[in-house]
Amino acid sequence: MKRLIATVSRPLGRGAFVVLAAIVALGGAGYAAATQLAPTNIVRSAQVKNGSLQKVDLSKKAITALKGARGMQGVRGAAGPSGIPGPQGPKGDTGASGAPGAPGLAGQPGAQGPRGPAGPALVRFAPAANTIKMLDVAGVGIGDSGEDTSATIGADGLALIGYYDKTNGNLKIAHCNDASCTSATKTTLDSAGDVGHGSSVVLGADGFGLISYRDATNGTLKVAHCDDLACTSAKSSTVVANLGFTASRARTSATVGVDSLGLVSYTTAGGNVHVAHCSNLECTSATTSVVSVASSDSPSITLGADGRGLIGYSDPLNGDLKVAHCNDPACTSATNSTLDSVGTVGQAPSVTVGADGLGLISYYDVTNGDLKVAHCNDAACTSATTSAIATDGNAGGYSSVTTGPDGLGLVSFSHGSNGLSVAHCHSAACTIASLTTVVKFKFGKHTSLTIGTDGLALISHYDNQTGELRVAHCSNTFCVPYFRRR
Repeated sequence: MKRLIATVSRPLGRGAFVVLAAIVALGGAGYAAATQLAPTNIVRSAQVKNGSLQKVDLSKKAITALKGARGMQGVRGAAGPSGIPGPQGPKGDTGASGAPGAPGLAGQPGAQGPRGPAGPALVRFAPAANTIKMLDVAGVGIGDSGEDTSATIGADGLALIGYYDKTNGNLKIAHCNDASCTSATKTTLDSAGDVGHGSSVVLGADGFGLISYRDATNGTLKVAHCDDLACTSAKSSTVVANLGFTASRARTSATVGVDSLGLVSYTTAGGNVHVAHCSNLECTSATTSVVSVASSDSPSITLGADGRGLIGYSDPLNGDLKVAHCNDPACTSATNSTLDSVGTVGQAPSVTVGADGLGLISYYDVTNGDLKVAHCNDAACTSATTSAIATDGNAGGYSSVTTGPDGLGLVSFSHGSNGLSVAHCHSAACTIASLTTVVKFKFGKHTSLTIGTDGLALISHYDNQTGELRVAHCSNTFCVPYFRRR
């Protein structure tokens, strides 16, 4: 056996050791197999111990042959726990910002809205008398200046009063120097002929005064637009070239519509009610419409809570109080309603809108000599509740109505020999009112009532005994002298 191993080892070299090891391990049977030498680089099954071969011992062909058919995919196992998140990567570079867009052009500022009514005064005034001040008289101790007065509060919080200087035939305006109008700066706005009849002043949407009036020399309707807050000058324009009359005492009435443009009510020779709708803020021109074919000489217009014009007027054919409700902002047409037809009523009406948003119209009942008011039942004033609030047979001429700081109606009027008086309504409908005489023993005519920034009434009026323009400043909300609360 030793001799055989020695003999074989020389030609086999290093590979013989593997064969010899197998022979030793297999014992007798292995010895018999080993004596049958295999070809070079070939090992047969009998020469391999089970489980001893590795993948590296097999050829690629053998490995391929050993692969069986792919089995079915097993059921997906439950997800393992989340791994620990890796560290955050470095922040990327900021991208380049886009070029900024060009800024848009600023829009044109809108027109200034009309000044709202003054809120209720919180100050408790000490008991005091109502004050009366003379603002203008044409000449020294003589003359006649102050007819056809019309008052409003300007954008500076001070009153503007338009009026007719009868002595000189001019349109004039007084700009009060303080809230109670103890004095005023007076300016002649138009002196080209006999002008200034039936004036009506309103605060325009641009913050400057707008005054409608008649030119009796030429029989035209004109409008003056103030150049500054104090109206130290104005531009006058003819907006209706032919009214059909010159001598009539017909008045005009102005307001501002929801389109910020002026609306002026007036009458023509035929007694028809017309409305001029201004074409611009300065009212250098206007379009006109007929809203009623029968009227007295003094229609009164205001802007209703529905944004439509409301015009009170008297029908001279039957003496009725009527109202025209504009159907559009320019008042190209209107719906007319009769509010009071008991006797000859409706003379010299004055219209405003109450705190309830409904029209309130003061007027003179000629038949009974009473001051009456009509409270509209709806925005269009198709009907109204009428009440006599001053009934002594000598009341109601030259009335002017507004809404006081307490939300109730306030009416100034001529009370015959009693002088200038004020009625303070007890309710929104004004079925009852308290009466106060403001000016005794003087005849306050052509009254115009407005509420100042102090929450108290200012009443411009004409004293036909002296021919003066005067203004009354009430000392409290009720215009009752020396009134005070506990």
